Amino acid sequence: MALDIGSQTIEKFTKILADAKMVIWNGPLGYAEIDNFAIGSARVALAIAQNKGVVSIVGGGDTADFILKWDGHDGANFTHVSTGGGASMALMAGKKLPGIESLLDAYGLR
Repeated sequence: MALDIGSQTIEKFTKILADAKMVIWNGPLGYAEIDNFAIGSARVALAIAQNKGVVSIVGGGDTADFILKWDGHDGANFTHVSTGGGASMALMAGKKLPGIESLLDAYGLR
């Protein structure tokens, strides 16, 4: 059973994240509810937080919960933290979401 990413994957991810301009993160990288399996997620979170030039979008309830606990500053080290992982991904993929469509209609933006 794989419960976290390994050290080689952590190194590859953190190297890429150091120069990233945008990161969209949906889902912890391990069974992050248990500290022993949150190492990969913590290292990725740190790499994103240290990259001051990145736009970082974190989505999904488990990921948002992890980030808010890890960050210690209510997610201030990230551009946007949302519990709407699946909805966020659908919106970015160009799918129409009923709530957004209603808001666009209500404000005459379509």
